[in-house]
Order: sequence, then structure tokens, then C-alpha cells
Amino acid sequence: MRCLGGITSTQQPGRHAVTMIRRTLGQDGPEIAAIGYGSMSFGAAYGPTTRDQSVAILDAMREEGLDHFDTAFLYAGGQAETIFGEYCASSASARSFFTVATKGGIYRGDPAGNDGFPNNNSPAFLTEQLEASLRRLQTECVDLYYLHRWDPRLPIEAVMETLVGFKQAGKIRAIGLSEVAPSTLRRAASVHPIAAVQSEYSLWTRQPELGMLQTCAELGTAFVAFSPVGRGILTDRPVAVGDDLSGWFIDGNPRFTEPNLSANLAWTDRFRALAGDKGVPAATLALAWVLAKGEHTIAIPGTRSVTHLREAAQAAALRLTAEEVAEIEAVLPIGFAHGDRYSDQQWRGQERYC
Repeated sequence: MRCLGGITSTQQPGRHAVTMIRRTLGQDGPEIAAIGYGSMSFGAAYGPTTRDQSVAILDAMREEGLDHFDTAFLYAGGQAETIFGEYCASSASARSFFTVATKGGIYRGDPAGNDGFPNNNSPAFLTEQLEASLRRLQTECVDLYYLHRWDPRLPIEAVMETLVGFKQAGKIRAIGLSEVAPSTLRRAASVHPIAAVQSEYSLWTRQPELGMLQTCAELGTAFVAFSPVGRGILTDRPVAVGDDLSGWFIDGNPRFTEPNLSANLAWTDRFRALAGDKGVPAATLALAWVLAKGEHTIAIPGTRSVTHLREAAQAAALRLTAEEVAEIEAVLPIGFAHGDRYSDQQWRGQERYC
């Protein structure tokens, strides 16, 4: 039987057959499982879901030892935070098990009240969002608080002073940044250490390799990859041409519209075949690739399915060799993806670089 990274397909890595890969969240932060969970799926961002499905995901995370839960003020109008808060309130051991991260700084609703710009990093606005998040999460302190998006109308150094104030007040334990440039990370870190930077990263979104992965490693900052399975394209069950994506986050996304989707499915079919040859789910292999790109990398896939979560959990015990990484990248070389990762509307508010 073929062996991948020292694990044969007869083992069950998600069931702790092999020691789980763990990573430190920043220079002196907590140690967490290298695979966490991104809760955008607790809303309807990728299709209909229910509260029971979300609770089942949280139960499965505890069973699998996946102790990092990532959410945001913006997700489903606060619903993701609310579900997590009520779940922890109903179980004495749940809150102590999870390392929870949430985010603020994006304007919710009609941005006309914010001069048409989607981001707002003013002290008053960030304070309002953090306080609301703490109430929904039913906690006095969140383990990691991200600036969800930077508003360049304020110097990042000034925004950092607000975030440092939250930490000094005991409302957050660590500071993170989301979707910023390496240069912005350096400026922010000159004010206070940054525990984590979160950006999209997967086999078809490789921009963080152009400076962000390296800067995080240099500064002792964890790099947290969201959408690490390419919004489903790097799984065994990707969307198909003709699927109704109405209301989904990827509706109208260039990579999921024709003719780009057909081209991307053809490329990733080769990856699915490779994963099949190795006896692992495609999502497991895609996540293992992310973890192999640095000892500071963490992946936070999202899903509505417990079965898919258990596939993700397997990657936390799957150590790829350099030869296996090269084999994967030969099948999906850098730059293979057809279409931009965001539409023009989706790009509003992110900091671009390179």
C-alpha cells in the first residue's frame, strides 16, 4: 500500500493515529492544532445551513482535537459568533478547549454612511464592534482579535494603538491583521507584536509567497490561511458547471464563471487523481500542502459537513516530504488558475501588493 508522508491509508490520522501537528499562535501565544475552522459557513455563504449543522461541527472539532475557531463580527450578521457563544455557555469545558479568534473593522450594511468605503478603523467603530462580538461570544476576553481590513485613511500605527488599548484593557489577548501587505505588517509590528496574519492561501492562490510568508516567519507571526481548499475547488466535490450558486459568496466570482470554471476543473481533476492515487481525500492533501509551506502556517478551512471536517482533520497529522510537495506543485503549478480570485466588488477593501 502506498505511503504518503509516513501515513498509510489504513491509518486514521484524524483519530490521532499519528501525532497531530501543532503550531504556536505568534511568538508567545498558545499552541493550537495546525488545522482550525473558519466559520463563514455558519451563515449561508456557501449554501443553506442550519444551527444544528453548526453545533455538529463544533462537536466534531472537539472530538478531532481541532481547537482553533475563527469567526468575525461580519459573518452572517453575527450569527456565527452567537452560535459559538451559546455553545460554549452550554458546556463548561468548551470555552477552555477553544482558542477563539474574531475580527472587526468592516462596515456592515450600506457603506454610504462611511463615505462609500467598506472599512472603518476608527476607535469608536472598532470598540463598538469588539464589544458586540464579546457579548455574542459570551466571553470577557477573546484570544485573538484581527483587524478584518485596514482602512488606509488612518495610519496603521494609529489603528494599532486602538488594538493595543483593547489588550491593555483585558478584552483581547493577541492582535492579528487580515489581508494586508507585508509592508503594513512591518509597520504594525513596530508598534506591537502581531500574533497572526490571515490571508487567502491555497494551491490556486499563491500571492502570500511573494513576501507575506517570509515576513511572518521573520517576525514570529503565525500565517493563517483562509480558503485553503480554494472555496471547494480543491476537494473531491467541487462545484460543477451549471450549478446554481445564487446567494453564494462565489456567485459571480471570476474563477467560478465560464469559461474559467471549466478550465479550473480540468486542472484540478489532475490533483484529485493524484490524491486518489495516494489514498487520501483531495481536501486532506491540499491542506497538508499548506502546512508544508512553513512551520508557522495554520489552515482554517470551512465546511457545513462533519464528514468534510474529518477529512480536514486528517491533514493535521499528515507530514509531506519535499518530494511530495514538488509532485503536487508539478500537477498544479503556480499560476494555473484561470480568473482573478475576487470580482471587482469583492476586491473592495483588501490591500493589494506585488
